[in-house]
Amino acid sequence: MSVLTKATKGIMNRKDRYKTVLGYFREKTPRVTTELEFGSVFQLLAAVMLSAQCTDKRVNMVTPALFARYPDAKAMAAAEPEDVYEYVRSVSYPNSKARHLVEMARILVSDYGGNVPETLDGLLKLPGVGRKTANVIQAVAYGRSVIAVDTHVFRVSRRLGLVSKSSDTPLKVEKELTDNIPSELVADAHHWLLLHGRYVCTSRAPHCDKCPFDSFCPKLMDGSKLS
Repeated sequence: MSVLTKATKGIMNRKDRYKTVLGYFREKTPRVTTELEFGSVFQLLAAVMLSAQCTDKRVNMVTPALFARYPDAKAMAAAEPEDVYEYVRSVSYPNSKARHLVEMARILVSDYGGNVPETLDGLLKLPGVGRKTANVIQAVAYGRSVIAVDTHVFRVSRRLGLVSKSSDTPLKVEKELTDNIPSELVADAHHWLLLHGRYVCTSRAPHCDKCPFDSFCPKLMDGSKLS
């Protein structure tokens, strides 16, 4: 019996779920990356920091002017938070993000020669950088086999039954996904699941009629945030 046949009969186990979901995305979108626009690792880091609780579309609207004025860590480190605020005022939490951007840039200049560190520990020492942001940088900029769990990845992973009900925190979801996804697909899987959550498996009123996994999606899993 094929994986797709199992799916239509609702008897798909977790191993087959991964095989089907990853196989679909690998065939349909083999080339995938962040929708954020950037020209360097520093600019990627700044954009990801700005994207917290904010859409990539909005971030991409403000970063061209921001990066034209502050193209690298040295330039931003010389600014004051109120200067940066004027460029990012339309994103969510602009005051704290402007402050974090300047503080982050100053640490990069003073401790890392203006370069963005490659390690998780180094990234987590930067103001405004949490585990999700650090994992995006490691995966997108440095090609590491790590997966960043944002709200989309968290929701989709639980809705599709890729993780167990006990994986009720981003860190638990990250660990379970990492354990089950081949290392060469981990970084891509972040974008696949994120984009699926952003455009198809939305938090409210998901577009199940457009979802290729609807036949085996356990939609009512506790904590999946399905309305």
